[in-house]
Amino acid sequence: MNKRDLADVVAYETGTSRSRAMASVNVVFETIAGALREGADVRITGFGTFVVRQRKARTGRNPRTGEAVEIPATRSPAFKPSKALKDRINS
Repeated sequence: MNKRDLADVVAYETGTSRSRAMASVNVVFETIAGALREGADVRITGFGTFVVRQRKARTGRNPRTGEAVEIPATRSPAFKPSKALKDRINS
């Protein structure tokens, strides 16, 4: 399922237009991304938690030359599913 498919389901289930549903989906995604950018966790009860994980700076290797390369520290989004979501998927 992609974003357009999700918007189609939202439009059908709520009885709104596809463009209004797409706008709603975009607002939800932008809100989650904005909260993560600020360092906040986004907890959706019964679904899961979006978090930002810190990756430390490290030394890597260029696979062609074998030369050492410094890889900077980064922040990466991650998702931890809730127990309820895991149960729904596995039942």
